[in-house]
Amino acid sequence: MVFSNAVFLFIFLPVVVSVYYILKQELKNLWILMASLFFYAWNRPSFIVILIGSMVINYAGAILVEKSKTLFYKKLFLFSAVGINLVLLFYFKYFNFTINTVNRLFRSDIQFAAVVLPVGISFFTFQGLSYLIDVYRNDVAAQKSFLKFGMYISMFPQLVAGPIIRYKDIVTEIDNRSASIENIAGGGIRYFITGLFKKVIIADTMAVTANAIFDREPSLNLPATAWLGILAYTLQIFFDFSGYSDMAVGLGQIFGFNFSQNFNYPYISKSITEFWRRWHISLSSFFRDYVYIPLGGNKKHVYINVAVVFLLTGIWHGAAFTFILWGIWHGFFNMLEKYLKSKKKQEGRSKEAGYAKSIVITVMQHVYTLLVVMAGWVLFRSPGVKHAIKYILSMFGIRNTDTSEFDVWFYLDNWTMLVLLLAVLMCMPVFNKLYGFLERKINGNILIPVTYSGLLLMLFLCVLQVASNTYSAFIYFQF
Repeated sequence: MVFSNAVFLFIFLPVVVSVYYILKQELKNLWILMASLFFYAWNRPSFIVILIGSMVINYAGAILVEKSKTLFYKKLFLFSAVGINLVLLFYFKYFNFTINTVNRLFRSDIQFAAVVLPVGISFFTFQGLSYLIDVYRNDVAAQKSFLKFGMYISMFPQLVAGPIIRYKDIVTEIDNRSASIENIAGGGIRYFITGLFKKVIIADTMAVTANAIFDREPSLNLPATAWLGILAYTLQIFFDFSGYSDMAVGLGQIFGFNFSQNFNYPYISKSITEFWRRWHISLSSFFRDYVYIPLGGNKKHVYINVAVVFLLTGIWHGAAFTFILWGIWHGFFNMLEKYLKSKKKQEGRSKEAGYAKSIVITVMQHVYTLLVVMAGWVLFRSPGVKHAIKYILSMFGIRNTDTSEFDVWFYLDNWTMLVLLLAVLMCMPVFNKLYGFLERKINGNILIPVTYSGLLLMLFLCVLQVASNTYSAFIYFQF
């Protein structure tokens, strides 16, 4: 089940929310757990065994870690539970890839049964790992109620595509939470409709253009067409994933949970380092707190630490060399920026510059960051490394075959151009700043009906799109 289909929007969500608010407080967690398990089992019931197995491993592991009287046993139970999590993740996500790689490298013919990837396994596995480590560090007490712990792991708003919610961030809300009408209407519903609009209207429209161009032989694309394709995908993946995250945050607020934001206008970044502070924040902070800092952080082996983190980031995203190279690509530029920053600091260069020069430098920084990110998305989107290389060459007119019947205008109609323009504007805090300006200049009460009218229009457009069955699955469901 996905957030953007009719069954979820018109049946599942209304029923779950309605029942939730008529239940007594002590039954609310049980209801969310039951609804979440049903949600996860909707398309493939057998996957529920894996999810429940993950709950049992992490629930029992954390209790054993907490009750251990010596450091040796604490570490033993921690490493055992973490190891089981990683073995399960490896088997379901990377086993096929590993066997195929071995067969190709050694020209062997190892036979194996294809393993089906359970949706969302990377997300709920990482939530379990963060919980185990936090219990080991004494940052949080182990949850004694399996029902409450199961609800935390399986909450349907963020179960299959994040954000990665840490137990210590919502532990108080598991037992004590409330949601006022103001929070539901002003926060939850607004976030959910905005996220739905991002996904159904913007991401799915951009997907049509991106898929049409990327699915062709890259050498057949003219440079303008290739750039349009990667621009469309750059917008698609952002609005697809941030749309899901916004819906998750909105649903969380409806049920009384305060999930952290997962995106903060990443495409306005002036460096790759800044980009990763704004993109998929829950994953970036996970690797920072549980990998980068324990390895030494900025104090020792900095470049090795960065390399490890971004290699793992690429591997986390998928079992393919394109994802691994994508992680290495971002890691390289992150290390390069750290090197240049340290060198500048050692040389004691002045940071002062003229106004005109500062503007030029800022523009160049934005352009550099976007080019690196977009080149990386070519790797991310391509079915293979060769396809990605050919596509990047086509972007610069190298080894292209002129096919005028498929020039850039073939992929652009009036609706696509309108959505593309809107998407570019929404990548920047333009509307937020405009709203803040108007709020200061006129009576804020006047903006309330305007805001809700806009939300109703967005919802209406989304319902029309969903009713036409033209929506597609979220990109990050495969991770």
